[in-house]
Amino acid sequence: MKMIIVIVKDQDADALTQAFTAASYRVTRVASTGGFLRSGVVTLLLGVEDDQVDTVIETVRSALPSKGGEKRATLFVVPVHHYEQV
Repeated sequence: MKMIIVIVKDQDADALTQAFTAASYRVTRVASTGGFLRSGVVTLLLGVEDDQVDTVIETVRSALPSKGGEKRATLFVVPVHHYEQV
């Protein structure tokens, strides 16, 4: 299992959240600040199986196409050794 952390600008968060839910991924949205001039950003957290990682990354690419070479999202893929719901 993997935890995918996606950091996007405020204005891109709704489109990406909708793309994830339309593809049946459960996503947790956390408001945060950072970057140049402390602009508003959103951190999205997804827990997925190993074989779903490439599909999630492709969902990000298709929901947020690059504008003139501008990067629109930062992704981290982290292994999860233990997962539990209580």
